[in-house]
Amino acid sequence: MTTSATALDTTAGYGRSTNDVPLLEADSLYRFFRVDDDETLALQGVSLQVVPGELVAVAGPSGSGKSTLLACLAGLDEPSGGTVRVAGHRISHQPEPVRARLRARHIGVLFQSDNLFGHLTVAQNILLARTLAGHRRSSWNPAELLADLGIARRSRALPAQLSGGESARAGLAVALANDPVVVIADEPTGELDSVTEGRLLDLLVDRARSGRAVVVASHSPEVIRRADRVITLLDGRVVA
Repeated sequence: MTTSATALDTTAGYGRSTNDVPLLEADSLYRFFRVDDDETLALQGVSLQVVPGELVAVAGPSGSGKSTLLACLAGLDEPSGGTVRVAGHRISHQPEPVRARLRARHIGVLFQSDNLFGHLTVAQNILLARTLAGHRRSSWNPAELLADLGIARRSRALPAQLSGGESARAGLAVALANDPVVVIADEPTGELDSVTEGRLLDLLVDRARSGRAVVVASHSPEVIRRADRVITLLDGRVVA
């Protein structure tokens, strides 16, 4: 496994194999933002690979490029240079409809907030995610997924009616609706208490152990402790 600089292994790597083909690959990503004559280098040559069974944490101070990196990995933003591949498919430098289709089929994205449409129930949010990926509405019931996440009784609730922990788990249900091979989470536990954070991390770790690739950007020491590997960004670069 390679990155553009040395990464810190926080565990012996339980659940992953060095012989596995990466589910997520980023090769020398650059991202420039220009406003008038000012140019910001948000990413500077970032590379990483994530294999099945691995949970990778992306750490670093605010403004280090974590969210920009995750947006590029998920196909929500285009890198200025470099490439991203998901499940063997190039998602970077593709037309937006192609990126959206690959994202819907292969990637689950979990944000700290805004993972749910406020006018839809939890179950409707999940079914919408599946519909956007091309699944038939009548062919699948979200009850089992919600039961696995411990919120089956909240399937008919609107997002505004959920507690913080329930909202986090409902957002994860949306991210997992299409059984994605890659899960990308941006500060998913930032507003949660320690107990709820632990439960959400249990679910993400279980997801990785089932053979998926999970990437979590976070400031949380608990996320860092639970990760198989930590990649630290500073000023858009991977640092040791």
